[in-house]
Amino acid sequence: MADSKERLFADFTAPTRQEWRDKIEVDLKGADFEKKMVWRTNEGFSMQPFYRKEDVDQLPTVNALPGEFPYVRGNKKADNQWYVRQNIDEADVKAANAKALDILNKGVNSLGFHVPGDQCNKQYLAALLDGICADCVELNFRTCQRHCVELAQALVAYFTEKGYDLSKLEGSINFDPISKMLAKGKDTTPALQFAKPLIEALAQLPQYRCINVNADLLNNAGAFVYQELGYALAWGGEYLDLLVQAGVPAHEAARRIKFNLGISGVYFMEIAKFRAARMLWAEIVKQYTDDKEAAKMHVCATTSTYNLTLFDSYVNMLRTQTETMSAAIANVESIVVTPFDVPYEQPTEFAERIARNQQLLLKEECHFDKLVDVSGGSYFVEELTVAIAQQAWKLFLAVEDEGGFLAATKAGTIQQAINQTDATRHANVGKRKEFLLGTNQFPNFTEKSEGKQPLAPCCGGHPCCNTVAAEETELPAIKTSRLASDFETLRLTTEHAQKQPVAFMLTIGNLAMRQARAQFSCNFLAAAGYKVIDNLGFPTVEEGVEAAVKAGADIVVLCSSDDEYADYGVPAFNALKAADPKAIFIIAGAPACSDDLKAAGIENFIHVRVDQLKTLKELNQKLGI
Repeated sequence: MADSKERLFADFTAPTRQEWRDKIEVDLKGADFEKKMVWRTNEGFSMQPFYRKEDVDQLPTVNALPGEFPYVRGNKKADNQWYVRQNIDEADVKAANAKALDILNKGVNSLGFHVPGDQCNKQYLAALLDGICADCVELNFRTCQRHCVELAQALVAYFTEKGYDLSKLEGSINFDPISKMLAKGKDTTPALQFAKPLIEALAQLPQYRCINVNADLLNNAGAFVYQELGYALAWGGEYLDLLVQAGVPAHEAARRIKFNLGISGVYFMEIAKFRAARMLWAEIVKQYTDDKEAAKMHVCATTSTYNLTLFDSYVNMLRTQTETMSAAIANVESIVVTPFDVPYEQPTEFAERIARNQQLLLKEECHFDKLVDVSGGSYFVEELTVAIAQQAWKLFLAVEDEGGFLAATKAGTIQQAINQTDATRHANVGKRKEFLLGTNQFPNFTEKSEGKQPLAPCCGGHPCCNTVAAEETELPAIKTSRLASDFETLRLTTEHAQKQPVAFMLTIGNLAMRQARAQFSCNFLAAAGYKVIDNLGFPTVEEGVEAAVKAGADIVVLCSSDDEYADYGVPAFNALKAADPKAIFIIAGAPACSDDLKAAGIENFIHVRVDQLKTLKELNQKLGI
């Protein structure tokens, strides 16, 4: 068999790197290789368009095995089973129990409950978990940080009374005071004293994790991948160090930490992020204990809310599906799919069903649960894993130099960095440097909000968690605003105006250019909720202006080629000015004759280099909206 393989491959000459490069440059037809083909990531490194075996031979990830330290290829060896989790936010305990029993029959095998701080007792848990087999599902709980120990004690008492084998029960309690500092701007340092008692209270539940790193908060605030990962590692390292200093054995402390990470829309980057996360966390834990089992990172991944949209909301299903695929391929322990309607309403039963089925589809039809690290060995993914790990590790070390994650949080460094990234990304969306399908790119021209209003952002807490003790002080907080929010505000403002503005495409001249410019302009202006009217073309600008006025156009966009604007621009502007002085005239493009056109009084130009959001706001102002 080996001989036949050798003879087969001997018939082919392996192309050199330069030969691949030469072939690509021929196909580029003179375009710059570095500009067209090299991916310059937000993470601060660049990725080449192709890699070869020699590129990855020396990487630390390629010789790793699934289920073995440093776990870059996952914690599991036999398969890739993960928990399908759904969180339940019902205020009434009976309603929460009924919903849990219902969804357990629909594919869910992991539940997330909120327990009010004043209800952390065995009686409440008995009502909440009535009919639920705790040894068949993963159970996750959140409550006020100061009541987590009470909740742990009540769980142990309830499970013991029910006769469960406590060593086999799996779940978590979400204790994470630092996340409250980041999200609420309140110093919850005093609550850290409950960390050790919480672990002691769960001593009989060895598979329950209780110290949480809720870095999905950073993801939902717009953090770049390396920021979420680097800060998550520093966050987890802070808790590990605090627990060890408090007298908790290092291996026990590490086994109690759980990472809740978000999943953004950059598909391969997210696959690599989870692989890099496990590798780096294993190395951190290694500095505290030789227990390699304790070095396994336990990850619950949740699809992002940052890129979800109110308009064209069904596109959210596409976003969450690719995000879910990233996490599943990356071998995480559990996944939560955010329902597509979260931006504007409490999720409906239909939206929750779709969210569940998105995971079940990957299991039952794609068989992702049968594959262990399917991306392992991919030259691109291996390179990406190491590159992300390097950038995240630099950030981790920078936080350590600042005194650790808690000190950096108190100083506001973390919040400032995330808020700056959020501001940068919002600006990039406004300038179309970052695309949101259905928002700033290819919006649905005819869609109306139909009463939908964006819901206020929430950190995922509960009203009772907002109560802050008297000794707590103000801190900077992370701002949470979905990427589409600025465009949605603009479009809703337009929709609520007395009259929907009409944008008319005055297409003339070169067929290919006028069609391309008209298509661009329609998409550009429809993002504000304007009614756009495209046309097949006009023989003269006068006929085009006449048709525009007849259509009741508030905006007239001249769509032609750069060379022809010198002939058509001023006559079209003057004709419109004479026919309807209130109408706004726009040139689609940035022709060489722009200065001459501006000298004639033409003020408005739209093209790929203008700030779309700023331009649309200015147009609304001119329209009196």
